[in-house]
Amino acid sequence: MPAMRLQKFLSTAGVCSRRKGESYITAGRIKVNGKVVTELGTKIDPSKVTVEFDNKPVTADKRLVYIALHKPIGYVSSCSQKKEKIILDLFPDVPERIYPVGRLDKDSTGLILLTNDGSIHQRISHPSFDHEKEYDVTLAAPISDIDLNKISSGVELGGKKTRRAIVQRISKKRFRITLKEGRNRQIRRMAEKIGNRVESLKRLRISNIRLGTLGEGRWRYLKPKEIAGLKSEE
Repeated sequence: MPAMRLQKFLSTAGVCSRRKGESYITAGRIKVNGKVVTELGTKIDPSKVTVEFDNKPVTADKRLVYIALHKPIGYVSSCSQKKEKIILDLFPDVPERIYPVGRLDKDSTGLILLTNDGSIHQRISHPSFDHEKEYDVTLAAPISDIDLNKISSGVELGGKKTRRAIVQRISKKRFRITLKEGRNRQIRRMAEKIGNRVESLKRLRISNIRLGTLGEGRWRYLKPKEIAGLKSEE
């Protein structure tokens, strides 16, 4: 087996994403052949060394799983959060160690993907791959065509303009929006920028995966065709 960066191995083994793996390495939580490794550039040959995370062996021999969840309001899209309900609480019967792909804020509902496939996690999460995410948005007050066009064209958030988005009006207060980026609480901040407020926010689609009729709080494994669609965009 060829040598690979330690954080990539952790991702491939389903421990975490590559970015999270970097933080685990620098925090001293990873051992190689019994010794703590904190250097991010470290490369290993998994067939010739033993790797431990928090003193537990890590192997790349695992079943890859891909899950779609309809996240309810009140759950945090995190693997751990003190005094908060986390989406992993909704998976007591899944034996694999899975983690969310990206985030969906606590007050929002809709589609979120979870997997133990680090390569898919990296590609769906990173904005450079241009994966579309579609949302159904209801505002507190009616939105004018002018303001709807501003959201579509892009508004400045934190000194940087948002990318152009596809927007479709549903009613006076409601619209659908398709983004190719995912800044922190982006849609809520965009609404505030035009003097409005998001009343409800639901994610309907991530790339080729649709929420469909999946009930709130329910989840399902992705179909082989859906997984192939995700991988074809790599």
